[in-house]
Amino acid sequence: MTPRPFRVARSDRDTADTWTLALEPVAGAPPAVAPGQFVMVYAFGVGEVPISVSGASGRPGPVVLTVRAVGAVTRAICAAGAGAVLGLRGPLGNAWPVEAAAGGDVVVVGGGIGLAPLRPVVRHVLERRASFGAVSVLYGARTPADLLYGDELERWGEAADVAVTVDAAGPDWQGKVGVVPKLVAAADFRPDRARAFVCGPEVMMHFTVAALVERGVAPERIHLSMERHMDCGVGLCGHCQLGPTLICRDGPVYAYAEIAPWLRVREL
Repeated sequence: MTPRPFRVARSDRDTADTWTLALEPVAGAPPAVAPGQFVMVYAFGVGEVPISVSGASGRPGPVVLTVRAVGAVTRAICAAGAGAVLGLRGPLGNAWPVEAAAGGDVVVVGGGIGLAPLRPVVRHVLERRASFGAVSVLYGARTPADLLYGDELERWGEAADVAVTVDAAGPDWQGKVGVVPKLVAAADFRPDRARAFVCGPEVMMHFTVAALVERGVAPERIHLSMERHMDCGVGLCGHCQLGPTLICRDGPVYAYAEIAPWLRVREL
């Protein structure tokens, strides 16, 4: 429960309100973070929030976080330049079942900053490209200015089928305009052997799951990273309850088949 001090080694601005930070421990060995796990990040004197790790490799190394400044704590984290110290607890939660996808096709669907926790999945798959079949990366954001990892998306396109869309754009945008679930129908994958990894706003995930199921992907092979308000991160406070589960303890990654009944309850 005690935050461990980490120093910001690098801070890069991705968009007008989003930064990617690399943090290294002030003392001791760096942690090994699996793709999909998160950390509780403490801005001293401000507060603590859960942030998915966007550079997880499963090996010890700097903790890489992509953070959107939307509240007091995230604004303080984004303002932390090189040399600043933040507190970290974790890694916490479970991981994307990337290894279970080996030998089959992979579909990664991200909406907005939801691409951040999916980035380690794409990196893992492309680093072991021969172990997987067709790879589709489907990504959407509000506007072209909100797209993350622009250079990396281009590199991914050399080894995967990458499709990008935005909700709205000006005349200079030459790409697709529309919501990201609409990309599923045209994606190149075989539903009977595909495993899907999805993260983004819940309404986006709802329609993405529907599109994947319509294509024939089994619900137990569709994996979602869920978000709820977390205070403790270790299953004590109950704020992140989803049905009979606690997202910080039992998630954040779930198979859709596992939580489908609870997602159909509007109040949850």
